[in-house]
Amino acid sequence: MPEQPFLSLLEPQGMPHPVWSIESGTLTMDAPPRSDLFVNPSGSDGDLPSLGRLVTSVDGDFMFSARVEADIHQFGDAGVLYVEYDEHSWFKLCLECTPKGEPSVVSVVTRGTSDDANSWILDRPRAYFRVSRRGPGFALHASTDGGDWTLVRHFSLGIPDTAHVKVGFLAQSPVGEGCRATFTEVSLERATLADLRDGS
Repeated sequence: MPEQPFLSLLEPQGMPHPVWSIESGTLTMDAPPRSDLFVNPSGSDGDLPSLGRLVTSVDGDFMFSARVEADIHQFGDAGVLYVEYDEHSWFKLCLECTPKGEPSVVSVVTRGTSDDANSWILDRPRAYFRVSRRGPGFALHASTDGGDWTLVRHFSLGIPDTAHVKVGFLAQSPVGEGCRATFTEVSLERATLADLRDGS
């Protein structure tokens, strides 16, 4: 699916509504202060189960990717690729600020409650991210150059192979005053990932 038509299919979902713009194939999103999408596995303290995002519906196998850049300042500030089956089953792949102020690759998978998996530190606050669906499974990959991919994680949401999901973007700033995320080179391919490990 070409870049611009895919971006034009995105619709806002959740509250507060995202502040966003699309220009020349570039999507820019501004997260409001103290905004996140996370269901604390340790209990209700800190739960932030709603945040505005931009999504569109897709079924079957796909590969969804973008170059992500985030203006990070505070812990948790992030630009995010997001996939949702329903309000209890969703996940996100984040270019996120660590407690030390470093950009990093983080993934969160929610099945009722959320987990939080930190992968590695980046040398700059931008990277290529890709989400791939293969039947009942999902694979997350990251790359610094868009060519050499590294597997972040492989998992299942426990949903039917034929189920529609929503794919898209969000920006978050759980403890900060806001974060701007920029998404370029956006692609949604209706294809099946050939090699899970090397991402080819």
